[in-house]
This record gives sequence, structure tokens and C-alpha cells, in this order.
Amino acid sequence: MNQQDIQNLRQEYQASTLSEKEVDANPIAQFEKWFNEALKAEVQEPNAMTLATATSDGRPSARIVLLKGFDENGFVFYTNYLSRKGKEMAKNPLGAITFFWGALERQIRIEGTIEKVSREESEEYFHSRPKLSQIGALASPQSQEVAGREVLEHKMQELQERYADEEVIPKPSHWGGYILKPTWFEFWQGRQSRLHDRVVYKKADKKSWKIARLAP
Repeated sequence: MNQQDIQNLRQEYQASTLSEKEVDANPIAQFEKWFNEALKAEVQEPNAMTLATATSDGRPSARIVLLKGFDENGFVFYTNYLSRKGKEMAKNPLGAITFFWGALERQIRIEGTIEKVSREESEEYFHSRPKLSQIGALASPQSQEVAGREVLEHKMQELQERYADEEVIPKPSHWGGYILKPTWFEFWQGRQSRLHDRVVYKKADKKSWKIARLAP
């Protein structure tokens, strides 16, 4: 595919509309409504989200992680504290997450502050995971250089043998959950002629949000 072919890739969006006069006054409730509609539409991995973090001097990085829960307090995900994102969040606890559901022609952007969830919450989720996923968290020094895949596979095999008869696998101290506490939302609905609908929520105080429309 040449550059011209890429430039000509485009699609008209016409699945739905979005009005700032009709959205829920609470962005969490609006998110839940759209998330449930993504589930109903059988969007592949609707909880997959881009997590953007940055170093203390502003150098950004982004990756896909999985949302594992949300409520009025924020959006929860789990990872290795010693990974690149973990180190960045430790020094700069500001972040953003983005959901894109192409089948519904929708995108949601959320910005806020990030902090760790409680050790008890991390323990509970860790032990709800499949056994091999728990072992994988022990085996992988996430974001560190390794000599080859065989190093990881050898460590995985070693740990499988060690915990073959164990029902409870200890959660590594360097693994756990984070919660992004939102201060800003954007709900995006694709529309024809690139005149997309964009509705934003800005935190006004602890209990209320200001809603506005943005030009596409």
C-alpha cells in the first residue's frame, strides 16, 4: 500500500448521534450506558483501553491495558509496579485512558489522577485470575530486557512445577492495581462529513460536572 492509498482510507460515520442535552448528568452513568451497549453489540474486548502516562519531564508513552472495574471513584486496571508505566505513574500520577469501539463509531477519552488500589483489593483480584495467569505475573519481569523467550518459558515451567500442588499462589509485591480518578471526560460519536459529536464533562466540584459540546 502506497502513501496515496493510505490517504484515501476513509469511512462515513452514521450509526448514531450524541447531544449534550440528552446525555446523563453523571459521566460515570453515561460511560456505563455506552459500555453496556458495547457489550450488547458484542464489541471485541470492550474493556480494552489505551493507557497514556508520562515521565516527570513530560515524555509520553501509551499501551493497551484492560479495564477491570469502574464505579463513582474511577477506573481500575492491574499491572506490574516495576513496568515502564508503573515507574512513570509513581513519578507523575497523571494519566489518560481511551476506549474506541469502531463497531459503534464511538470513542471515550478520560483524564485524571492515578493511585494504587488497596493491597486487599489487589490480592482479591490476583487470586481470582486463572492459575497460569498468576504464575505468569511471577515469571515475567515486565518491561525489562531478557535474553530470549526461552528465558521466560523456562521460568514459567519452573514456577508451574513449584506450585503444581499449591492452591494459593502468593501475589508478588510488585504487582497490583491502580485506579484512575477522572477529572475530565469526552464522549465522541462519529458523524457524516467529519462533523462528529463531541460532548465533554469537566469537574466542577466534588459532586457535579459541567457539560459542553466541542467542535469536531
